Amino acid sequence: MKHLQDFRLIEAVARAGSMRKAAEDMNITASALNRRVNRFEDEFGAELFERLPGGVRLNPAGELLLHHYRATLSDLSRVQGQVADLSGERRGHVSIACSQALLPYFLPQQIARYRRDHPGVTFTVNIRDRSQAEQELATYSSDLALVFEPIYLVDFEVIQAIPQSVNVVMASDHPLARKPELRLRDCLDTRHVAPSAKYGVRHLLDFAARRGTRRVAPVVETESFDLIRHYVLHEKVIGFQIPIGLREPRDGSLLFRPISERDLPPGNLILGQMRGRTLPVASARFAMQLATALKDETGEAMQ
Repeated sequence: MKHLQDFRLIEAVARAGSMRKAAEDMNITASALNRRVNRFEDEFGAELFERLPGGVRLNPAGELLLHHYRATLSDLSRVQGQVADLSGERRGHVSIACSQALLPYFLPQQIARYRRDHPGVTFTVNIRDRSQAEQELATYSSDLALVFEPIYLVDFEVIQAIPQSVNVVMASDHPLARKPELRLRDCLDTRHVAPSAKYGVRHLLDFAARRGTRRVAPVVETESFDLIRHYVLHEKVIGFQIPIGLREPRDGSLLFRPISERDLPPGNLILGQMRGRTLPVASARFAMQLATALKDETGEAMQ
């Protein structure tokens, strides 16, 4: 335990990339920070940073040490949660990396539901694309990830997965709204806005388009699904999103229609954690709640 503060300082230096910037972030002098790091390196028996002209970066020994620190914090949090359970007082903290699509409706409902029963539990929600979310798990920056179409899945332990069809988002008076079924060729022949390439929705669109003669050529490309939902009301264009992030407004201004699965098979929305990690109590129980809610979401979509 005596080295936890040293670990925090080392992590701050790794994050900032310089002693001076890390010292500002941690509210100590650069000389004091440098002495603490040097003393720790002497006791540890190895240097942790490469000293570069423009700053510092972790060397392999430093990366191993930082991974150990994050694993130790995770274990400590888990034990603290178990001790809180013994006293009947549920406390803890849950960190989750998630896709934007989960923000408007699904995740706020689930967090509020959990906190009604366990008001001592706090949350951090990190908005990440599918690659970043997996990295968050590997570095212990997030306990859970809930993302659409993860990329690697090497250290990703799947807790629950549900299919999500790519939907077209459009104004209710758009000409495509009259079609009983939306084909991908019709969508790509129509002016459209689309998420950038790092998002799962765009990955599925690009992959499906390559099998035909069309391509995804958005008039507006964005990292914001909020922008997509709102922009289609300002120009006669369509957008794309997964249904868990969509609700038709009461005024009927927007419509959502799935693209035919003959052209574009559904992708997977996946809830996961780092493989082999024992989660803190609060995170593990929240994961169970999310898994059940996702199964219910699938059942409602099939009705």
